[in-house]
Amino acid sequence: MDISAFQIAVLDKYLNDLRSRLLSARFPDELEDAGWDMGVPLADMQRLVRHWKYGFDWRQSERDINTMPQFRTLVEVNGFENLKIHFVHQQSTVPGAIPLLFCHGWPGSFLEVKKLLPLLTEGNQGLGSVTFHVVAPSLPNFGSSAGTRKRGFGLRQYAETCHKLMQKLGYVEYVTQGGDWGFHITRMMGLLYPDHCKVSHLNVTEACAPSFSKHPILALEHLLVSYSAHERAGLERTAHHRQTGMGYDILQQTKPQTIAYALADSPIALLAWMYEKLHEWTDDYHWTDDEILTWVSIYWHSIAGPAASLRIYYESNHSTADGLPYERALSYIPHVKYGIAHFPKDLTVLPNAWAATLGNVVLQSRNPHGGHFAAVEHPEIIARDLQAMLGKGGRAYKCVSAGDALVTPRL
Repeated sequence: MDISAFQIAVLDKYLNDLRSRLLSARFPDELEDAGWDMGVPLADMQRLVRHWKYGFDWRQSERDINTMPQFRTLVEVNGFENLKIHFVHQQSTVPGAIPLLFCHGWPGSFLEVKKLLPLLTEGNQGLGSVTFHVVAPSLPNFGSSAGTRKRGFGLRQYAETCHKLMQKLGYVEYVTQGGDWGFHITRMMGLLYPDHCKVSHLNVTEACAPSFSKHPILALEHLLVSYSAHERAGLERTAHHRQTGMGYDILQQTKPQTIAYALADSPIALLAWMYEKLHEWTDDYHWTDDEILTWVSIYWHSIAGPAASLRIYYESNHSTADGLPYERALSYIPHVKYGIAHFPKDLTVLPNAWAATLGNVVLQSRNPHGGHFAAVEHPEIIARDLQAMLGKGGRAYKCVSAGDALVTPRL
């Protein structure tokens, strides 16, 4: 098997190039009394760039990242190149552990799984009896995974890549967990591979209100039962994001190559583009400057380049003949059991009845705190939900066969 151990080690020449770009950076001016409503404040950017130049230790970040067991392998994607995929693979030592694929989105990465690993792979955490073998890939076009040079790499292909990785590791049946693009990709995995993807946990929800033509019982419930205070607040949050926070999405859906020139050439542009989302999409999470710069550095030093990750927006909304339309992820998908965690500061926070239209939803948790990056902000909630679903007494109990990897890469 062509699975090799891997550690992140950026060459000095690339770090030197980054430093020279930071030293020659030119900042824009700023209006008096400008705040976050206009974008990232100038003072925040100046502080972060100063730290990036003189204080941030990327080598220390590498050492921290490389404490996770990482590997790379080739995955054959129908109609595309064989892609070298980077992934974390943390196996549990507890017998009977369940395979779980963690799927990130943008502007996230495999780093989001780090806090989850001990909660999911180790026993006696006070969270229940279920443990997991965790696989967390860098998606194609992201991080240390290869990018494609061909058009048309959409949701079907991302789902195929993740599924084939799990099969290559010997995990015939598995659970998935995801938010952001992880929502769409794992939904497509359930649609395309229902004999393998048995249970999915989602920490973001995109769905429509139930209609009498498609979901008559849910539609009646929706008509007769008033929204809770949390659901009303969630709809307000959703409307606010759609009115004030969708500029990036429209640009990346329609003209990703245009913004690519700025992000590929300027680390300052990349920092601002990402930092705005880290700040706006979390619920008072206290990002350290080192955390922010580590997240941005994963993109700056990515194999395919920092702009390649934007193409998922375009390709997923311009599906080819053999692709799957973006909207398919928002409609009912059978055979998979779903758990959904609602967080009040996520981008879309929808009523329970709307979320129930997505499939056989066996658990919904409505949490008092948290935003878009749930695995970073509140990993214990993700772990708790997975235990509630898959542990004894859960509605997905024994839905997934336990199994150890047939292929066990070694460092």
